[in-house]
Amino acid sequence: MPELIGFIDPHVHAAPEHIPRLLDDISLVRQALEAKMAGLLIKSHTTLTADRATIAQKVVPGIRVWGGLVLNKAVGGFNPHAVEVALQYGAAEIWMPTIDAANHRRYHGNSADGLGIREGEVEDAVHEILRLIAQRDAILGTGHLSVAEICILEGLAREHGVKKILVTHPEAPFIDMPTTVQRELASRGCLLERTWVFTTPALHCVMTPDRLIREIKEVGLESTVLATDMGQVGNPSPIEGFRAFVEACLSAGFEQSQIERMGARNIAQWLA
Repeated sequence: MPELIGFIDPHVHAAPEHIPRLLDDISLVRQALEAKMAGLLIKSHTTLTADRATIAQKVVPGIRVWGGLVLNKAVGGFNPHAVEVALQYGAAEIWMPTIDAANHRRYHGNSADGLGIREGEVEDAVHEILRLIAQRDAILGTGHLSVAEICILEGLAREHGVKKILVTHPEAPFIDMPTTVQRELASRGCLLERTWVFTTPALHCVMTPDRLIREIKEVGLESTVLATDMGQVGNPSPIEGFRAFVEACLSAGFEQSQIERMGARNIAQWLA
């Protein structure tokens, strides 16, 4: 199996969370350190993780740990106050809504009361959030918004001076972003986060590795960020998921230096 020396997984889930998780923060970070990874970014759908990341890094020295905040209803949705505090805690990434996004809810058969962005009807709070992200030079994650919403968001974010826009798993079934749109966003400076989780048992293997590899090749490794989005009960650990992703890239003919760019250098430049 391939080595993971120096790699960074910018999308992992750990306990505590209301959704059952395979590992807690400390156990997860210890596994990553044992694999000689350079870092992890811990994500929760319901709570701040920047504070947890600080503790995990102190308990497990020798590896970088980052956190952030997802703008779901548990933190008030589009809540600038929550964003401001999260950034003060050192949040590396602020995500748009995920499980409470209108697009996510529609896909899963629940269209009621979801959060979203509409052209010409953007809440003042969204503008303020984007200004705060720009001021701190944090990463803006697009969450589970629809393709149309992501495109609107990208334009607004640029207007407010946001420099780091990471498109969250564009291949996800509930986003399903065309590669033409992916290439356009990449040409405008966005990075695209490819996540292994959709190939895994816990998500019923809804996607083959071939699709991930194909989209990487079509859009380009320069804009690609490898991630797992793993930590679910019923799945291997995120570390094993990342190892499987690297193995798939090697099998697809990518050179080691190219995989290191996608699995470390592209995101490291935004997390420094």
